[in-house]
Amino acid sequence: MKAFMVEKYGDAAGMRVTAVVRDRDRTPYRSDVLLREFTEAEWDRLLEVVADRSGHIAALLDRDMPPQLAEDAAAVGVELLPGIGDLEPECGCEAWDHCPHTAALCYQLGRLLDEDPYLLLLMRGRGERELLDELQVRSAARAAPHLPRAAEDASPPAPEGVPAREAFAAPGPPPLPAPPPAVAAPGRPPALAGGTDPAEGLDVAALEFLAADAAVRAQRLLAEALSPGHASSPIPAALTVWQDTVRLTAAGPPAPIAARLAAGCGRDRADLARAVRAWEHGGAAALSVLEEEWVPDAAALARARVQLAAAWEEDEQAPELRAVGNRWTVVGADLQVHYGRDGRWWPYRKERGRWWPAGPAGHDPAAALAMPAPAADAARGRWRHPSPTRHRPGWAARRRPRRP
Repeated sequence: MKAFMVEKYGDAAGMRVTAVVRDRDRTPYRSDVLLREFTEAEWDRLLEVVADRSGHIAALLDRDMPPQLAEDAAAVGVELLPGIGDLEPECGCEAWDHCPHTAALCYQLGRLLDEDPYLLLLMRGRGERELLDELQVRSAARAAPHLPRAAEDASPPAPEGVPAREAFAAPGPPPLPAPPPAVAAPGRPPALAGGTDPAEGLDVAALEFLAADAAVRAQRLLAEALSPGHASSPIPAALTVWQDTVRLTAAGPPAPIAARLAAGCGRDRADLARAVRAWEHGGAAALSVLEEEWVPDAAALARARVQLAAAWEEDEQAPELRAVGNRWTVVGADLQVHYGRDGRWWPYRKERGRWWPAGPAGHDPAAALAMPAPAADAARGRWRHPSPTRHRPGWAARRRPRRP
């Protein structure tokens, strides 16, 4: 249970606290607790008690429950705190009395009441703003007869704040507050399914998926904001609808949601699958390399040829490469590398007649090609990959360590 709702139920003088509570087996149940709302006469007596004591008002303004308020209210016949039998339960598990789900709701409600006293008053029928406005009226009415004549005739007080001249003369803006602490893991959104049927057209599962995705993105954005040098880093471009569709699909949504994303993106399933594979290897940059074909400058192509030539021993047969635009294909093998605008090389492999992303990017095209060859090509012996025993600079760092 991550959230609940307080609302008036029906035409009765009562308030309903609702939450979706998950059982031990993760089954969601809608659970409700009903509490009687105060009558106008009870509210009048309670507000008189609060207005009579300045300590009560000060505590409420500090969002604290005055220790003596419940006793003072009881003295005038108002039971502020719910007693035994005042909380009427209703649960989707169809228990006739309080069940583990409504009990969990009550425990959570008790913890929140310790943090915010206005929640209890809201459950009794008055919100925070309405309550404070009424207390202000009553406090002013009590103070008016005691004001001296001079105070009534006095001129209005000087305006608060800093004069504009002083503000502009200041050497600089005040220091920013300390940044928030990092979050180890994204929060888990509330369960929305269970209990009552959703409104027509509302996909609850999709809404839960989007809420979870928002939590993941918020945690990532906070981590990036707290990283060194973030203030001087460029602002990333906003994702297009297509890029966001690929990103959401790469997050692994349930099958019905994935089907909705595929149907609404305007591409066929194969295009979406290839795009998701690219996103998994490198996000928006990898997707751009998949879909964009361009011609690199001659210097970049010359550097790539030198790197490729140095990757094979003299007694090894180097592959024959054919370059078309920014894509280099191994002749006779289903391997290819794409050159990105950021100077990195992206490995590709042909699957079912189309080129698919095969791994993350690197600055060495030979390393991008150094992956297991397709079985048919390896059996024909058309060419061999760079020898893993060659200790050229940078090669050992990319080798997978042997198991002991």
